[in-house]
Amino acid sequence: MASMAHAQARPPSRPSRTLAVDIGGTGIKALVLSTTGKPLTERSRIKTPRPATPGAVITAIVGLAKDQGTFDRVSVGFPGVVRRGVTVTAPNLDGNWRHFKLAETLSKKLGKPVRAANDADVQGFGAIKGQGVELVVTLGTGFGSALFLDGRLVPNLEIAHHPFDKGQTYEEKLGDAARKKIGKKKWNKRLIKAIATLEHAFNYDHLYIGGGNAQKIILKLPSNIQIVENVAGLLGGIALWHD
Repeated sequence: MASMAHAQARPPSRPSRTLAVDIGGTGIKALVLSTTGKPLTERSRIKTPRPATPGAVITAIVGLAKDQGTFDRVSVGFPGVVRRGVTVTAPNLDGNWRHFKLAETLSKKLGKPVRAANDADVQGFGAIKGQGVELVVTLGTGFGSALFLDGRLVPNLEIAHHPFDKGQTYEEKLGDAARKKIGKKKWNKRLIKAIATLEHAFNYDHLYIGGGNAQKIILKLPSNIQIVENVAGLLGGIALWHD
């Protein structure tokens, strides 16, 4: 009887697969992660719809999800403040994102549980060492930021729209529009000033710089400043399921 019971026992359940999605001002990216956060699929990318309304972006994510195959749950990095799965701000997308139930809406579309967080927060989870004060900055369409203390996130740190220089914000001075307007050399000089300001403000142990424009940096950086690959914005998605 014991051997028969053993023979009829259910096989062990398959480890969960997480679809990680990174919503950006110019592109939306996705890949599937293992339970340990290792990529199981090739990253796919499409341009962010214009206008980037909630409906258009959700439709784009559903399309990316179909290309990624099987998954059990979803993590989303969003370029704005996110509280309990609801988007509060979205300065580089569309006004209709304000107070939009992103996690709930996408979950209904995909039939899977969804967790969402600020994209810089997610990128930080994919980059940090979990030691001391670690600041993450993303340089892309806008200017993202995240702060961690011994690996624990200080949520919704939005440096982007704080005054930085001559009455303008960090995003106005260092966003992609500014870089294109003033050129790489002057943009890097602004970045030097921003790094110095952030160092005095946060006294960080380590600064990580990510986002598409991190590759435009031509400065010689101190040893406690590291440029991280853009894929960190997807790899960090596994941390949203670490309860």
